[in-house]
Amino acid sequence: MTNGNGNNHFVKEDPWRIFRIMAEFVESFETMSKVGPAVTVFGSARMKPRDPCYKVGVEIGRQLAQHNIAVITGGGPGIMEAANKGAAHGKGKSVGLNIELPQEQHGNRYANVPVDFHYFFARKVCFVKYSMGFIFMPGGFGTLDELSEVITLIQTERIPKFPLILVGKQYWAGLLKWMKNQMLDRRKLISPGDLGLMAIVETPEEAVAIILDYARRVGPPDTVPSAFR
Repeated sequence: MTNGNGNNHFVKEDPWRIFRIMAEFVESFETMSKVGPAVTVFGSARMKPRDPCYKVGVEIGRQLAQHNIAVITGGGPGIMEAANKGAAHGKGKSVGLNIELPQEQHGNRYANVPVDFHYFFARKVCFVKYSMGFIFMPGGFGTLDELSEVITLIQTERIPKFPLILVGKQYWAGLLKWMKNQMLDRRKLISPGDLGLMAIVETPEEAVAIILDYARRVGPPDTVPSAFR
């Protein structure tokens, strides 16, 4: 990157930024490597506790914790708080990968394993690297971004075929219908089996059952594969 002073910006700023990035990875990897088998729950930061989806998130977190599976979220409010709350109340590990944002995001009090990030990409690596499954609750652009990224990593065989679970049939059905009609049938932009990488469920029990079935098929908790090993 250059500016009016040629390479001065790189010389003065970017090498130090690289050290900050390295430190963020080292610190987060050290913490996350001790968590054990875990599932990441994604969803909107704007979801209020009175919303039924919030209550579903709490129950998902609680049930995962009861099966000794750690819950990882983005550490903020809304669905993230809900899943962390359920995990904490279930006496399990409740991981919050919090990101510094000018609005919306603030760490929730239910994450008993908090990890703070400045860089989105470092945070994203930890979501994927330390999870054996991904649960997507209703959310906005951030949730769609994570869904697209994880399914691309599976589609391109960069990570194993971890469970991708979409909770809320009414919320997700339209998106999958569009993918089938436009991306698959009309344009042939994805392969026929790609949509089968995702499962839509309605209840916490269905979501957790898929995770437990995957864990049984791949082996004991300490042998469950993780990404980017």
